Amino acid sequence: MSLKINGLDDLDLQILDILLKDSRTPFLEIARKCHVSGGTIHVRMKKMQDMHIIKGTKLIIDNSKIGYDVCGFIGIYLDKAKSFKETLEQLENIKEIVEIHYTTGEYSIFIKVICKNITDLQNLLMNKIQSVEGVQRTDTIISLFQPVDRSLNIDILNSEH
Repeated sequence: MSLKINGLDDLDLQILDILLKDSRTPFLEIARKCHVSGGTIHVRMKKMQDMHIIKGTKLIIDNSKIGYDVCGFIGIYLDKAKSFKETLEQLENIKEIVEIHYTTGEYSIFIKVICKNITDLQNLLMNKIQSVEGVQRTDTIISLFQPVDRSLNIDILNSEH
């Protein structure tokens, strides 16, 4: 039985599953594994890109090997909710910020930062983030290590339907 999840069928999910395991898998190898033509894979990939399901690919590097040893998370309290848009625009320009989330709960914004060392983290907080208009105060959490880093498993999608 063929499943349809947000316009995706079994073949689309199979393609995503292969690419999540190794995004460098050539289209012809995906086609072989899925028992379809290479052209079919190209069409399906284009469809998923047009649907904004596939947003691109990215290179994953070991930050510590290039001199960035500190990963941290910063909860940001805004002075008022309407400051969000202007604050976000300023935060987006800070290169050490690698993720920004607008959240519920204690913080208005939760960000992930990568810094060379603790001194750089301190400078980032004092001279960049806390000087952004709209930021009332911050809480910082330092990651000691990251044992899990993965995308959503396609099997989860299949088990829900």
